[in-house]
Amino acid sequence: MPNPLKSIIDAGTKLWLDSVDPDLVLSNRAQGATGATSNPIIISNLIKTGRYDQQLAKQLSGDSTNEVAAWALTDQVVSAAQEVFHPVWKETGGNDGYVSFELDPLLEDPKQDLPHDERVSQYIELGTKWSQGHDNRMIKVPATPAGLAALEELATRGVTLNVTLIFTQQQYEQARDAIWRGAQRRDSLDGFKSVYSIFISRVDVYTQQQVPDLSSNAQGQVGLVNVKQMWQANEAFWSKNPTPLEQEIVFASTGAKLDGDPAWKYVAALVGSGIQTNPPATNEAVAESGMDFPRTVDQMPEKAIVEEIAAKVDLDQLQETLMREGVQKFVDPQQALLALVAEKRKSGAEV
Repeated sequence: MPNPLKSIIDAGTKLWLDSVDPDLVLSNRAQGATGATSNPIIISNLIKTGRYDQQLAKQLSGDSTNEVAAWALTDQVVSAAQEVFHPVWKETGGNDGYVSFELDPLLEDPKQDLPHDERVSQYIELGTKWSQGHDNRMIKVPATPAGLAALEELATRGVTLNVTLIFTQQQYEQARDAIWRGAQRRDSLDGFKSVYSIFISRVDVYTQQQVPDLSSNAQGQVGLVNVKQMWQANEAFWSKNPTPLEQEIVFASTGAKLDGDPAWKYVAALVGSGIQTNPPATNEAVAESGMDFPRTVDQMPEKAIVEEIAAKVDLDQLQETLMREGVQKFVDPQQALLALVAEKRKSGAEV
């Protein structure tokens, strides 16, 4: 009987779970997942279960602010996931087995209106702080102007980076080049690891809404063409600049969002290389599909489709729109997380 998730892994893909829920981490590790990622929505959902009331009450019992308590709990949950994947990190010599820790999304809150230089400074300070003492923790930095400006110094300091919220090749190249400059300032490239998280399904939602004149053959393919072009660029760059560990593309936002698309649309089209960070529900649907998934990552749609996409999709406008939306989708959950912690404080985080 086919084992769908195993077929993806056997073809050369690393599967990372888009969650740090302890139960899901264990169950997905058993199915072959070798890493995970975190965000404020995941932490909020865990708090809502009541499973962390005791830990949160302890954090809130002293002089800790809601912000300090929220970050302490996030650190605790991510650290627990790291323990599960640490054997993978050790076995692969640091090439796999990571859990990503997202830096404060409120640094990008338009309402706070922080000066650019202050944002950059905060990314460097927080990235350094939250990475210390963690072998297999990746620090997630968004591909915003301030995030990109912080990457070189973070890489120089030895911080293992996951650059997130990437929608275009321009962003990818800016992130990659900054990290590579920083890495070359280290005493050694041993242990140097970086990944670049490209968001896929959001691109197809955007083009369906904003580029309605795409043909039916091209509509729904833009996210895949876009990410495969970046995957090709990444393969080419690092083949010319080899490092002891792989510098990889993360295929993010892989949950199908368009009506009629199978749950495994993006999973099936990106098998064979890189890292897929799939939502738990997507992995579950794949596991239940009964399908074998062969290598597809280097297969592009026919030339006419690629050319139509290049002619009709304004990538600058796409990036501007999706970055604005993406930043807000980071900020809102963090504010909701802090509000939830405040509620727990008010109720005494009853245990």
